[in-house]
Amino acid sequence: MAGALEHCTFCRIARREEPAEILFEDDEVLVFRNRLRWVPVMLLVIPKDHRSQEELWRSIGHVAEVAVQVGEEHCPAGFRMLSNVGHDAMQSQPHGHIHVIGGTFLGEYA
Repeated sequence: MAGALEHCTFCRIARREEPAEILFEDDEVLVFRNRLRWVPVMLLVIPKDHRSQEELWRSIGHVAEVAVQVGEEHCPAGFRMLSNVGHDAMQSQPHGHIHVIGGTFLGEYA
């Protein structure tokens, strides 16, 4: 891989060039724990192939199915799925991904 994909943290995790606590993997999707620990459960669900957030959401299918599956497994009392798209939303990684958060009462939206 050349260019930006070589430096994409999530691509490097998918290629096992960066460490991650992987909880699920199939041919298309990888799920690992977020290094941030704002709530007890913070998972990242990514397609293994590099896609932008916009590309991911235009063809969310299997990635969404896996996100729901791991959410139900790790947060049986309920969870949130969210994505940040773009600078103003504080998207920190160019690789498309879904956050699955829970493990506690998350409260109302601010």
